Amino acid sequence: MNALRCLGLGLLALALPVHAEQLPRWEVGMGVGGVSMPDYRGSDETRNYLLPFPYVAYRLEWLKADRNGVRATLFDSDKAELNLSLGATPPVRSKNNVAREGMPDIKPMIEFGPSLDFNLWRNEADNTRLDLRLPLRAAIEARSNPRSAGWVFSPKLNIDFVGLGMPAGSKEGWNLGLVAGPMFADRRQNAYFYTVDEEYARADRPAYQARSGYAGMQFLTSLSRKFGKTWVGAYARYDNLHGAVFENSPLVKRSSYITYGFGVTWSFLQSSELVDVGDN
Repeated sequence: MNALRCLGLGLLALALPVHAEQLPRWEVGMGVGGVSMPDYRGSDETRNYLLPFPYVAYRLEWLKADRNGVRATLFDSDKAELNLSLGATPPVRSKNNVAREGMPDIKPMIEFGPSLDFNLWRNEADNTRLDLRLPLRAAIEARSNPRSAGWVFSPKLNIDFVGLGMPAGSKEGWNLGLVAGPMFADRRQNAYFYTVDEEYARADRPAYQARSGYAGMQFLTSLSRKFGKTWVGAYARYDNLHGAVFENSPLVKRSSYITYGFGVTWSFLQSSELVDVGDN
């Protein structure tokens, strides 16, 4: 439940294409992403991460994997898509976090699940669209003996503006994305981050049992653009935990905060075959 779900896919999945356009069937390249984020949502201790990663894109008619994430079109509709939603969270060593001192470490986590996405509106120029996205993801601890860490549901409204600063219909220019929505998590997911068992309780950290329910609001702004074979993007996100079912946990030290990050990819090898992308 960290600010950046995955330093590779999450950082680069800043805006979906609105215009129909032709892109190479496959691409190979490299990238780098950076992010500043708290140890966990509600932590008052922040870490900075810088991560190089390989960039590989492959686009089939029904399945696409690229900077916009993994998308599987399982039924033919210009108003709805069933996509695959992926994410991850980095580990947290409790000895490096004052609030969690003496408690078990937070293990790295992988999240995956379906996202049912609906197009609510698009303008005639087809460079602005409003979508409702309904991702439901299962969280799994990434360890030698994988273990479930619950479920997260984060419905959101997403509006994309494509080709800013360019003539209508242009595929060039800047792409702006605005996303807002609540988060909900089951008891196991909330307990993983916010429960304090009796054995770890102390004077300044009373025992606490987290429950399922509302997990706060998120508001995200992203900006991205392609320059030839290079793509650049950046985002800022505001999290508000006021009213969250775990707000009274002694591990919640901050109820609102801003995180931010950037990504750059370079595509140095591409297929000569082009496929249609966008115009969902």
